[in-house]
Amino acid sequence: MRSALLIAAMIAALATPALAEVGKRYPSEKRVIADAVTGRPLTLLTSGAVGDAKIYPTHPQWAKDGVNIVFRSGERAGSPQIFAVNETTGDIVQLTDGPGVDIGSINVARLSNRVFYLRKGDTPVLKSIDLTALLADSKAGKLKAEGYETSHGKLPDGFINAGGFTLDADEKTAYFGFDQQKAPPRAQGGPVPQVPGGILAMDIATGKTRTVIKSEFRMGHVQANPFKPGEILYCWETGGDAPQRMWIVNADGTGNREVFRESPDDWVTHEQFADADHVIFNLLGHTPKLSQRATGIMVIDLRTGDIENLGQVPFKSKARSFWHNGVTYDGRYAAGDTFNGDLYLIDRASGERKLLSTGHFMKPDHLHPSFSADNTRLLVQSGLLTEGKKLSLIVIPIN
Repeated sequence: MRSALLIAAMIAALATPALAEVGKRYPSEKRVIADAVTGRPLTLLTSGAVGDAKIYPTHPQWAKDGVNIVFRSGERAGSPQIFAVNETTGDIVQLTDGPGVDIGSINVARLSNRVFYLRKGDTPVLKSIDLTALLADSKAGKLKAEGYETSHGKLPDGFINAGGFTLDADEKTAYFGFDQQKAPPRAQGGPVPQVPGGILAMDIATGKTRTVIKSEFRMGHVQANPFKPGEILYCWETGGDAPQRMWIVNADGTGNREVFRESPDDWVTHEQFADADHVIFNLLGHTPKLSQRATGIMVIDLRTGDIENLGQVPFKSKARSFWHNGVTYDGRYAAGDTFNGDLYLIDRASGERKLLSTGHFMKPDHLHPSFSADNTRLLVQSGLLTEGKKLSLIVIPIN
């Protein structure tokens, strides 16, 4: 009996380092300030003392419970980890611990209160976290020694992650962008090195993988249609102006095609689904040459090719051009940030453009506005408090 207890203790001791900080609670940093220009209340959920960042805007930000916002930080825990902040109380809880947590592409499930991520290693593993159990046990101070993660499957040997991953609308399949060969390092400020890419699918229940498609160019911004299973949007990632940015393909590899056929003078960027049948993207107008033609935040119908132009800010202003976008799936609102860190709300029915907030430094990253599931507020990441040195998470009401 004593021997068995000793072995159990040794196993627990070995397991502790990887789980030690899971469920760790951080004091609330929440406070409300007024925007210096618009007077609109800005709810700061993180202080900017350490660098925190939101998930990329092609993916959900709020957990299914509608209260917790999932975010990432490379500094808060001393290594890259995933966290959740309660929008009501401001409480921050650490969701992962240990080495290899890939914070570059985090997927918050829409159909369950779970978070999916990759843990890197010799062979990356797809994992998910039971948010309901973890957050409840963290609050009660009774965390389970075995943890709150489920392993769903390993990616193939030699897999090179590129372009992130995404969950299908039915959350039965995950899709991963990949490089077919190792790319040379990217020079600081230079273009993304080009190597052939592709998309891999994994059955979440079995872990079985298959190749969806291979491409001649670097894959980027892989995202599944959130309403229609089996449809995947992706881009040609160059780090600048791609010859043909947006592409879409069916999950069985058929139907691969351009979404918006570009002319040599088009600069397309930051595409995401606007609903089951539409994609929103930015047609940039930030240079003197581009400003001479129609640009702005665009919405294209995937079935007919019809295009809606949601407007553009004046080039001669400090804003220069819309840069990124957000959208409500009900078709009512869009949001756009500009080159000088202004945030606008656009009423798609009336065309009214309302300035919501200003002064958000567009470095070390961008605002990347994302709407809440109930379409009442926007989440941004901002260097407002630190003059762009570190990012804070800020929630802004739209009404």
